[in-house]
Amino acid sequence: MREWIGGRNPVYETLRAGRRSIYRLLLAEAVQEKGRLAEILALVQERGLRVERVPRPRLDSLVESHQGVALEVGEYPYSDLLDILENAERRAQPPFVLVLDALQDPQNLGTLMRTADAVGVHGVVLPLRRTATVTPAVVHASSGASEHLLVAQANLAQALARLKESGAWAVGLDSGPLAQPPERVRLDGAIAMVVGNEGEGMRDLVRSSCDILLRLPMAGSVASLNAAVAGSVALYLAWQTRGYAGAVLPVSEPVETKESAKKLRNNH
Repeated sequence: MREWIGGRNPVYETLRAGRRSIYRLLLAEAVQEKGRLAEILALVQERGLRVERVPRPRLDSLVESHQGVALEVGEYPYSDLLDILENAERRAQPPFVLVLDALQDPQNLGTLMRTADAVGVHGVVLPLRRTATVTPAVVHASSGASEHLLVAQANLAQALARLKESGAWAVGLDSGPLAQPPERVRLDGAIAMVVGNEGEGMRDLVRSSCDILLRLPMAGSVASLNAAVAGSVALYLAWQTRGYAGAVLPVSEPVETKESAKKLRNNH
């Protein structure tokens, strides 16, 4: 099955990840070939792919929010749970897995995948049915981060049992009375972070499969966060507890203070 991915970052990351079959790239006529688009064209040239320049309405008919570029690709390459555990082993890290229980909104799924990639999870597990899957809309919502993640589809109760056999602690995000605040939940070891459905939270079988429930304290007038925001906060709490494992720090220029500038002028 073929599909179209639009948007400069999603297209760039899909090409950079190199995990899908790539067929052709469409560019809007008269689009300026600079910045991210120039990087896309360089990747396309490296791979010897076909580029077609087409009227913008042609892209409008294929993809929303295409930003003048669309990529025709094969279907998303799902992994399995063993791949995710082997990924953790290759990185010499305790497993850090995001388990999503029947999310319906592609925007929420994409947002959580973007966060999952940012904090270095080893993989994401989705249910076998009744869930949003990795569609072009999810790729766009994740800004292409989904292309770099290992995503498995599985029976969640069985997947959690397998993760616990590997030493992971199943932590379910919940707002009920049995849920514990972050300071009472260990997040520094092997973890399967479970986020439930937007409206109903985790299903009963998935909730009962968790070792502990995590509650995010709130002080506002509206005592709730949507699934994507709550899951993202919980993932960052876990990553912080794990010492920001794998973080890549940006290279910063020395900050010029008034005193340093004065000394520099005096030396000249």
